[in-house]
Amino acid sequence: MDLTGKVAIVTGASKGIGRATVEALLARGAAVAGWGRTAPEGLVHERFQFFECDVRDEVAVAEALTNTQRELGPEIHVLVNNAGLGIAGAVDGFKTDDWKLMFDTNVHGTFFCSRAVLPQMKRQQVGHIINIASIAGTTGIENMAGYCASKFAVRGFSQSLFKEVRNHGIKVTCVSPGSTQTNFFDDIPGTTPNDAMMSPADIAGFIIYSLETPFNFHVVEVEMRPLQPKK
Repeated sequence: MDLTGKVAIVTGASKGIGRATVEALLARGAAVAGWGRTAPEGLVHERFQFFECDVRDEVAVAEALTNTQRELGPEIHVLVNNAGLGIAGAVDGFKTDDWKLMFDTNVHGTFFCSRAVLPQMKRQQVGHIINIASIAGTTGIENMAGYCASKFAVRGFSQSLFKEVRNHGIKVTCVSPGSTQTNFFDDIPGTTPNDAMMSPADIAGFIIYSLETPFNFHVVEVEMRPLQPKK
């Protein structure tokens, strides 16, 4: 897809992978709607607009889509489901509210946003949904059961969705990054971002590559890992 003039929605646009993806899309000529609870600080661009949206709330998602289409036009070509969070803890001491918060954001938010844009993408017979999962969605991690379970769910959702919509010209790509230098680790004990990790721009670069693939094929799922994580 040539991204020039296309309309893209990025959730969780304020920091990390979300912000890097917004900047990469703008550099490729797209008009970008950033959805999130907090606007990206200092990001001003004639083709960027921020719409306050809590992806856990399906009504808020519907309103954000209405506002996006009013401001940027009816067509929606790209959705990047990036909003997410991780909370660590042993299962037998884990708070129910924290468990629900991860699933409401990571899983239900991905579902609400995808469901919202699909009717327009089907009318267009073209579109691309990028779901950000995690290496934690491919293997269990001690004291991260809730986060792993939510990201396994994102992968299962993505694999099912791509089979549903491929005949409508809609691509679905699930990206599972390994350790990346973001604020994700602020609430994860024992891990701090470091230069051996991937950068948000690394992930954004792959997202752009995936979006720009020719119409006749798409990348269904990919893992991304640091080359020398222990260095």
